[in-house]
Amino acid sequence: MAERSEETLIEKIAGKVHGSDSSSDSVHNKPKASESSLKAKIYGLFGRERPVHKVLGGGKPADLFLWRDKKASAAVLGGATVIWVLFELMEYHLLTLVCHCLILSLSILFFWSNATTFIKKSPPQIPQLSISEDLVVNIARSLRFEINRSLAILREIASGHDLKKFLADFGFSQLLGAAPAS
Repeated sequence: MAERSEETLIEKIAGKVHGSDSSSDSVHNKPKASESSLKAKIYGLFGRERPVHKVLGGGKPADLFLWRDKKASAAVLGGATVIWVLFELMEYHLLTLVCHCLILSLSILFFWSNATTFIKKSPPQIPQLSISEDLVVNIARSLRFEINRSLAILREIASGHDLKKFLADFGFSQLLGAAPAS
């Protein structure tokens, strides 16, 4: 009974949209395919025409989000919960976490390389890393240049030579009608 009243409501709405009243035959002469597509658009969740898996892009991310792979979804949820507990409830910081992970990995590598003599296995192959002197010098030069340029701009502003730049740098650019200085 409720379904029939909803269908008549849809027919009335369609009749009003097409400029005819509910007593005319134009609403009843329409093919059933258009009524079913209208129903599908209205009764589909948020007007979707595709499955949720396809809307989410399909593949593994959609499987994780829709809990089709329960073990992987539980692992992601558990990991996110642990991260939330660490950062929000225990007020742990990211830099501290990174440092502790690096110390732990260094300790594991140290004990593993020393334990290889007792268990008669080959020690871990750790590659030798080095940074070239030219790279460090170039980074230091560019950093020095940027710091000196910033100090020169700050000195110019502080000495009062450029009032417009001073006001623009401190957010008064709307009063002047000018763009902030860069």
